[in-house]
Amino acid sequence: MALALTSLLQIPTLGFDAVIDVRSPAEYAEDHLPGAINLPVLDNAERAHVGTIYKQQSPFLARKIGAALVARNAALHLEGPLAGLGGGWRPLIYCWRGGQRSGSFATILGQVGWRVELIQGGYKAWRALVVAELFDKPVAAPLVVLDGNTGTAKTDLLGLMARRGVQVIDLEGLAHHRGSLFGHRPEGQPSQKAFEGRLALALACLDPARPVMVEAESSRIGDLAVPKMLWAAMKAAPRLRVSAPLAARAEYLARAYADLTADPARLTEVIALLRPAHPAERIEEWVALAKSGAFAALAEGLMRDHYDRRYEKHRARFEDMEGAVMETESLAPDALDRLADRIAAALPAILHR
Repeated sequence: MALALTSLLQIPTLGFDAVIDVRSPAEYAEDHLPGAINLPVLDNAERAHVGTIYKQQSPFLARKIGAALVARNAALHLEGPLAGLGGGWRPLIYCWRGGQRSGSFATILGQVGWRVELIQGGYKAWRALVVAELFDKPVAAPLVVLDGNTGTAKTDLLGLMARRGVQVIDLEGLAHHRGSLFGHRPEGQPSQKAFEGRLALALACLDPARPVMVEAESSRIGDLAVPKMLWAAMKAAPRLRVSAPLAARAEYLARAYADLTADPARLTEVIALLRPAHPAERIEEWVALAKSGAFAALAEGLMRDHYDRRYEKHRARFEDMEGAVMETESLAPDALDRLADRIAAALPAILHR
């Protein structure tokens, strides 16, 4: 049987025991359906080899060689990750277009006795739903943008708002990046398509009757672009700006970037990237602070002389970006809890400003 995808939220409701992507590891790494595992019936080299034969020699020869490779790899999966599964196991399988690779693997698994279903149209059908959600539809729920200078704990506040029942979209979490030159995470970012898939699913899960809070970002988070429809909605949305003293923000950043401060060599490499924008003596001062472990002082200098200035220039581009202001003297965990309570209470008024 072939399952026609009509919604981004459809698959989790159907009770499959596994969603299997049989495409090559490279295709899977670029993007895949949420929760899918990769059991490739052709690896990267095999797929390239079969494709070359198809184009340069003969489609028939390519299919014959491909069939042998698929059968061989299917046997490895049956003897490996699928070996311990019982007769009631029910997988959903897809490939690029829902054609030969997934169909061949499904036939083999069906002969074993498992109830197998295919995704009609394969990964391309899923991608079409993602594109429709991000590029063809307006954001359904009313947006509120959580704004504030660097170091005002916006990401932590989003998590605290979610615990209070407020809908949130954590763009930095979806992009796996903290949204600044220092925001790189060791595991790296997902591909643009994978980011868009995660974001589309998050948007599809929203209750349009309730507001959703999103952190103020530029149009790019690290190497990834925020889709234009969402970016336009963010620019037009009411804003709540968190304001905190420079010293409190510096202390917060020293805690929040503990992974980076634990690696002074990496930290100094990132600081060096700022050389085109600052005098040499300032860069050397920051490098010295990093090497000496004076991370709060380093954060204070970076915000005062780099990030706050950039933020003010960015904010000046949009006349209506100011919005409501929520002040706090501290960004310690207990103070953030109290601030989250204040923000949650203020949301209805912010929406109707």
